[in-house]
Amino acid sequence: MSVDTSLKRLKVYLAAPRGFCAGVDRAIQIVERALEKYGAPVYVRHEIVHNKYVVDGLKKKGAVFVDRLSEIPDDGQPVIFSAHGVPKHIPKKASERNMFYIDATCPLVSKVHREAERHHEKGYEIILIGHKGHPEVEGTMGQLPEGCVHLVETVGDVDDLDIKNLSPLAYCTQTTLSIDDTATIVDALKAKFPDIIAPPKGDICYATTNRQEAVKQIAKSCEVMFVIGAPNSSNSNRLVEVAKDYGCRASYLVQRASDIKEEWLDGVDNLGLTAGASAPDVLIEEVISYLKSKFDLAVEEIVTQEENVVFNIPKVLRESAVA
Repeated sequence: MSVDTSLKRLKVYLAAPRGFCAGVDRAIQIVERALEKYGAPVYVRHEIVHNKYVVDGLKKKGAVFVDRLSEIPDDGQPVIFSAHGVPKHIPKKASERNMFYIDATCPLVSKVHREAERHHEKGYEIILIGHKGHPEVEGTMGQLPEGCVHLVETVGDVDDLDIKNLSPLAYCTQTTLSIDDTATIVDALKAKFPDIIAPPKGDICYATTNRQEAVKQIAKSCEVMFVIGAPNSSNSNRLVEVAKDYGCRASYLVQRASDIKEEWLDGVDNLGLTAGASAPDVLIEEVISYLKSKFDLAVEEIVTQEENVVFNIPKVLRESAVA
């Protein structure tokens, strides 16, 4: 077979780790196992993970995504809470309606919930570093009575904090933040509140950390970075920012290969490619196939960390279905 030698050469640096994390994989498995065991419909409050391709695939299998519990009929079918976590009043309302619910909250998000609860039980005031309106932040703040958590997004927010009871004081963070930006905010908190209590272990999850470190490694070798992920995916948006901060002249968030604009690749010899923690491998493969149709492509995977984290699904779904 002849090779089209007219195609321009393009080197792709493929970041590893990339794509699905253990929490996302677990959440998707929970929906799929629930469909297998209980049949359709299975109701999911909000997107199980932030990825349209994944959500659309689960819809085809019989998952019904809702924004409010009030949208769910009393038909006895399972209700699943998303990987981002939910405020405490949501399972309480589900219990009041005798709903059969399954919690798909990522265990690393649940860890932050428990930290916040322990601090509150000790009488601490709590500061949460995170993005206002993100489901994970709403879930974490919703573990405690209203007004008990002070949310900060920037160093400027830290400057504006007016906390009367300075001792004791503790902070937690959203799990999908920029490592660098969060460190700057933490430094500002420690400067303003020298006795503030830090999490026993960092709250930013291993997958967020590893994917950002992988992007940092390849960004210096690339003119442009493509990050496969959804616009509402916090960890994917942070990867776009990290790529620009660490050497790429441009960085783009794309959901599918069809989102790519040819002009983005004008004059590009070296392209970085990664995927957020809720983007499946099939979307990486789709983008590579698209690039192969346009360029004489050379792909090099750069592995910065091996991942072998696995989270168990709930026991009720590990048990075989009752006839």
